[in-house]
Amino acid sequence: MLRFMFVGDSMTIGSAGEHTWRYWVWRHLRATLGTPFTVVGPREALYDKAADAPVSYAYAEPDFPRRHLAGWGEGWQHMTPLIGDAVRTQRADVLLVSLGLIDLGFYTDAEQTDANVRAFVAAARAANPRVAVAVLPVIPNVRAHDDPPFGAEVLRFNDLLAKTVADLDTPASSLLLVPPPEGYDIDVDTYDGTHPNERGERRLADAFGAALARAWDLGAVPSPR
Repeated sequence: MLRFMFVGDSMTIGSAGEHTWRYWVWRHLRATLGTPFTVVGPREALYDKAADAPVSYAYAEPDFPRRHLAGWGEGWQHMTPLIGDAVRTQRADVLLVSLGLIDLGFYTDAEQTDANVRAFVAAARAANPRVAVAVLPVIPNVRAHDDPPFGAEVLRFNDLLAKTVADLDTPASSLLLVPPPEGYDIDVDTYDGTHPNERGERRLADAFGAALARAWDLGAVPSPR
């Protein structure tokens, strides 16, 4: 049985009342994978904006495996020290990763963030030499739109990420770059210029679903919306 683990920042953990794109990926895989699977991770909660802490369980759809390794305000820098133990204890086979915006916005430049990606992959492989990792680049966001130097740094990181994925991909432990949703629009796919609304959640899930199907023959390519 394949064991999937979602790894991400605020866009992945989600906040109270949301489905999260994790739900839509799970629903897609349940409908198309054709083999038993499960979702694993050391955390379950959503972020509660009122409490300013990940203490909510008020999912819009609670009837799905809610486990994950995601955190509001956490990036590659934060997840790299955690990923080895998480992969080992959760026995994860496939990591679905969306990180980078937080790093570039507050902690590290493109090159430093890329170095953390490499350390993350090394730690995950040390825990499971056959782990597969699907990585989404930093997607359009309001800061990149309004702040040209930051937008250039995002483009620089995404370019480095693509090269890192190509460099580190191996037959034993596949590393996959997930193409971002085509035409992702911060005005209609997010509720604040960064965090996905339900339309955005579905589009992110479709991006992962299409990549998993085309590259690894896991499930089917989602129908165009």
